[in-house]
Amino acid sequence: MATRTRRSQRRTEALSRERIVEAAVELLDAAGEGGLTFRALTERLATGPGAIYWHVENKDELLGAATETVVAAALAVEPARTPGSPAGTPDSPTGAPDSPTGAPDSPRDEIRAVALGLFEAIDEHPWLATQLATHLSRSPWGSVAPRIFESLGRRVRALGVPEGSWFVVTSALMHYILGAAGQNATNARAGGGGLDRDEFLDATATAWEELDPDDYAFTRAVAYQMRGHDDREQFLAGIDLVLTGIAATHPPDA
Repeated sequence: MATRTRRSQRRTEALSRERIVEAAVELLDAAGEGGLTFRALTERLATGPGAIYWHVENKDELLGAATETVVAAALAVEPARTPGSPAGTPDSPTGAPDSPTGAPDSPRDEIRAVALGLFEAIDEHPWLATQLATHLSRSPWGSVAPRIFESLGRRVRALGVPEGSWFVVTSALMHYILGAAGQNATNARAGGGGLDRDEFLDATATAWEELDPDDYAFTRAVAYQMRGHDDREQFLAGIDLVLTGIAATHPPDA
């Protein structure tokens, strides 16, 4: 009897909604949305489709649950600090202070952590950018968009941004984060003609350097900077520019 109970518990754990969603994320990471089928899921979980349908009704619900799970984990990331640095001085690729007061885990630090968490999640999970775009355009009232908006908005409010600007400022941050992270993930995987990232960047930089110098003087001048640039640092530099602009344009209420 005890043995049967233990086996029953193991089956319940294996077929829990959490385990099903975990397996769905694994399939999505390995084969993209097209590879996520209930047949593939039943094979991975060594179960029948009925057991899965008990927890999720269809593929759309499963995709939504997978997206929610990955986003929730990304938003839980803590502010990162340079080893040996004091509290309140996170690693900043731009060299600028992340908190004007030097306070630990300031709203600015936390916004950068949220942004980086989403950036790395989108980079790690190739399917996520498309799913986020779908959620934002088709169901912004669902659970994913409000979760991200709330996470950023609370920090925007804590920055002292006037209430009348909360929506605009938070929306701008959210659009930059998801847009830049999604574009980076697309670039990293597109490669162009089977090239890896470094080869792709080198080919693009070379093409820019060969542009007409009269029409593209600036583009030619910065083309070399494309080679070997760090996507993560570039992204965080953009976040710092946005945050600096917020502080300058929307000073706290007196």
